[in-house]
Amino acid sequence: MPKGTPDWRDFRNLSDIDFDHRYRLLVEAVQDYAIFMLDPAGQVTSWNPGAQRAKGYSPDEIVGKHFSVFYTAEDLAAGKPERLLADAGTHGRAEDEGWRVRKDGSRFWANVVITAVHDESGKLLGFAKITRDMSERRRLEELERAVATSARVQQARENEQKRIARELHDDLGQQITALKMTLALHEAELLPHIRSSAPGLLQSAREISGQVDAMAVAVRRIAADLRPPVLDDLGLEAALEWMTDGFRHRYGVAARCKLPTEELRLNDIAAISLFRVAQEALTNVARHARANTVLVTLSTDGKYCRLQVEDDGVGLPDDCTVRGNAFGLVGMRERMLQLGGVLSIDSRPGNGVSVTAQVPLEKILVEA
Repeated sequence: MPKGTPDWRDFRNLSDIDFDHRYRLLVEAVQDYAIFMLDPAGQVTSWNPGAQRAKGYSPDEIVGKHFSVFYTAEDLAAGKPERLLADAGTHGRAEDEGWRVRKDGSRFWANVVITAVHDESGKLLGFAKITRDMSERRRLEELERAVATSARVQQARENEQKRIARELHDDLGQQITALKMTLALHEAELLPHIRSSAPGLLQSAREISGQVDAMAVAVRRIAADLRPPVLDDLGLEAALEWMTDGFRHRYGVAARCKLPTEELRLNDIAAISLFRVAQEALTNVARHARANTVLVTLSTDGKYCRLQVEDDGVGLPDDCTVRGNAFGLVGMRERMLQLGGVLSIDSRPGNGVSVTAQVPLEKILVEA
């Protein structure tokens, strides 16, 4: 080989150096993953910016320390760090997901992959460890589970209310009707005997009859509030109209209902959820609004279904905040969240309140 001609091995070495340089630049540029090396005993030998961002340690603070400092006391007691290294050494790779501890003592949920690194002869040089903070994903999963659990609880409660309403209507209602008929029969039988001798008893019997009538009305009202039969028999539109009429007669407020021209074929959960939103909104109007008129509107635009309850009452003050015990509002929002929808409240002092529930139609229509 002529003098001065470069050996191919020199190019290979240069290529290795260049590759190593690029690799280091890549690792240093990664911010979303903690990437670092461990020696065979588990001591930290390198530390990238992503690791500092995730765990809070600077390189000077962590290099040379055992990686077990990232584990919880429970995991340390169970020997998890040593077990993961042993698994990676035996199988070449170990993966784990669980709580890890930052420098400040706070915890985060992490996905961890430990890979054994060997030289050409197969000797163990150490381990490459990649950690990703999965706290946000875990929070979303927990939220999804909470929403699903809440939906099941809501459905169980609605089923129980439906059962109680049926029993009130069918069992207690029938007993009250039978009591009314028996009382009327006895009144007719006793009338000839007490008309002249004990007129006060006749008046008492009529008062009892009036009380029984009031009891029957109360039972029907309570049963309807628990689960209106019209909702199951005729659908949401008829139920909203029935509720608006009842509100007008009970509170003397000029309430009216505006419905779509075409019937909406909603599933049971959507129908009862939208009905409950309207029910809670009207309850709030009766308690707080001092309104003269109320409008309940159900509409669609081909993509969304909207339910709106508007009043012309005193409105909400500018500094109004939702109380922690305002379960009615919380319940309305949870119902809409379960349907993939949103609930919004618009109000200004003296200009009433508008409560709007908006739900995607594709999530609530009955499949043909």
